[in-house]
Amino acid sequence: MKKSLTLSLLMLSAASFAQQKPLIGFTPASSAKQVTAEKTYDAALSAQRIGETIKTLSAYPHNLGSPGSKAVADKILAMYKSYGLDAHIETYTVLFPTPKTRVLELTGPIAYTALLKEQALAEDGTSAQANQLPTYNAWSADGDVSGQLVFVNYGLPDDYIKLAAMGIDVKGKIVIAKYGRSWRGIKPKVAYEHGAIGCIIYSDPADDGYTAGDVYPKGAYKNEFGVQRGSVMDMVLYPGDPLTPGVGATKDAKRLNKEDATTILKIPVLPISYHDAQPLLAALDGPVAPEGWAGSLPITYHVGGGKALVHLKLAFNWDMVPAYNVVAKIKGSAYPDEWVMRGNHHDAWVNGANDPISGQAAMLEEARALGELLKTGWKPKRSIVYCSWDGEEPGLIGSTEYAEAHDKELQQKTVVYINSDSNARGFLGAGGSQALESFIDEVTQGVTDPQTKVSVFDRKKAMQLVNASSTSDKKEILERKGQKLEALGSGSDFSSFLQHLGITTLDLGFGGEDGGGEYHSIYDSFDDYRRFKDPDFAYGVALAQTAGHSVLRMANAEVLPFDFRSLQTTISKYATELSKLADDTRETTKMDNQFVAANYYSIAADPTRQYKAPAAKDTVPAIDFKPLTVALDSLKKSADKLAVYWSAAVLKDGDHDKLNKLLYQAEQQLLTADGLPRRGWYKHTIYAPGFYTGYGVKTLPGIREALEQRNWAEARQQIAVVSGRINALAAYLGYGAK
Repeated sequence: MKKSLTLSLLMLSAASFAQQKPLIGFTPASSAKQVTAEKTYDAALSAQRIGETIKTLSAYPHNLGSPGSKAVADKILAMYKSYGLDAHIETYTVLFPTPKTRVLELTGPIAYTALLKEQALAEDGTSAQANQLPTYNAWSADGDVSGQLVFVNYGLPDDYIKLAAMGIDVKGKIVIAKYGRSWRGIKPKVAYEHGAIGCIIYSDPADDGYTAGDVYPKGAYKNEFGVQRGSVMDMVLYPGDPLTPGVGATKDAKRLNKEDATTILKIPVLPISYHDAQPLLAALDGPVAPEGWAGSLPITYHVGGGKALVHLKLAFNWDMVPAYNVVAKIKGSAYPDEWVMRGNHHDAWVNGANDPISGQAAMLEEARALGELLKTGWKPKRSIVYCSWDGEEPGLIGSTEYAEAHDKELQQKTVVYINSDSNARGFLGAGGSQALESFIDEVTQGVTDPQTKVSVFDRKKAMQLVNASSTSDKKEILERKGQKLEALGSGSDFSSFLQHLGITTLDLGFGGEDGGGEYHSIYDSFDDYRRFKDPDFAYGVALAQTAGHSVLRMANAEVLPFDFRSLQTTISKYATELSKLADDTRETTKMDNQFVAANYYSIAADPTRQYKAPAAKDTVPAIDFKPLTVALDSLKKSADKLAVYWSAAVLKDGDHDKLNKLLYQAEQQLLTADGLPRRGWYKHTIYAPGFYTGYGVKTLPGIREALEQRNWAEARQQIAVVSGRINALAAYLGYGAK
């Protein structure tokens, strides 16, 4: 588009927009220009081109350290440059294990050797390719172990409590757990804590297979040979390269010995298909599995610990490999040292059409559309930085090493980090810093859902109404003006920015109508994606609009659209939950100890069976949450005062540099220098992945997990820590409102 035409459009838009409400953070005049720029941006987006990019970048395997990874990084680099962005590859040297020996055998009471291989399909054009990573769990230990097999349900702490009550001990044994209900890395971690010498993880068709629908290639769901690869790194301690915690893994960085890296597991772990799992589970004897443990395989599920014996042998190549982050920049015209950052990883376990290339393709289309805007003479006020990360799958490696290498600069300059990952048809999922709730509401109200033709905001609200479990819940949803941003745990590249550096963060993506079992398998292919995920690639455009409009508005806002009243309200809700958790724990302890006193447990289905009674629990003392309540009251006053100041500032022409910097660095006040107990890398006092949930978030984690672990002294200490950081934020915001 020629510059003269662009100026004419801007003038017409300004006239028509005069009576409309300005965008958050914009004056009426700048809001009109912004809307016009976004329309030009939207017109440059192409669903067909997104589909072509997905096909191109998922054409061959491209895991971390592979030739395919370098080829994909080089293609992405060339694309950014062709769009007019200043781009380069930033390389880190990291540890990455790949399998060289994998043996799983049932040795008694009958013999069975596991296939440990997915089947090539004529309907899937890339499923027979060479150079596919075998089915394995990265960061398993090397090991050659034999022992009795025990079925541990989903392998979570409560499952072991139930096993103990049944008199089943896993010490010195090998456990088999179902995928689901938590991040996979929690299962071997808990198994090791209970003395197990090996761990097998399988996908039960009740959770991920024929129970949900037709299996691939007829339908979308996991077939009997499909296997979910994945990392079992103990990322709740720290993500990234295990040998360089807290520092960027540059070529010459000081490294730990592998044996000293606490995130590498101590026992061998292997994922298998339900084809390979069925003979193992069928061989188990012992008690019938408790209610709710059985899956959908055509067998009776037993707990085992008797005659079923297995041999598990694993060995890995522990190689140092390059991680290729592709970084592309559009320099800001007014504030070049304020960065709006956007990221999505490019590495996959195999071909990764859905995870991560669907999100990567949408992000590249954003960058291309911004390049088209640049050709019209448009320039962003703030710099825009696009990051295509490597090594996300094994443990958020590329983004973590970048964040650790550039930590001080990122904390000084980054206005917001906007993340995405896999993407498909369905509903918008949005999580992140609650100070951006009003901002993301406005963005999503302006993006049309491809299927329903209403806004993606309204479609999500309708889904919430349909799924509401009570009349009061429906009423609350109808009365609520905006949407709540979900709290973020882990599982994608936002973690280092939010939880280590305290940078305001958004995580965006569509899904919910794309069910299937291709995740981390050879079947995560273009053929699968175009059939079952987003056949016309329209939701790639929806993501490019949602994330792209967020980038554009953050880059050009006069006053940054942060509202800390939402954050204060959210933290207050978390604090109320903690008070209730303490009360509920106190009552539960009383009831449990009454059962202990009776020294008798029974099962309704078998009144003759007696359970072993656990030891009595210590009583829950009084815990004073008043310091937290007082701090939140202070934060409310400061947030309210700042909101008034903000509203006045946005109406004034002039320099808002001081206010804007205060706004985008505010969340750093919630960091604690010492980090969370026993995992100091995580410094955010409000959000962290749970110690036993992995991807799942724990809010106010220092306090919450102390209560859950019955560490009352630590709970009190963490109340003081969290209250101190909330008071620091209140004082910081109060200073900005003066």
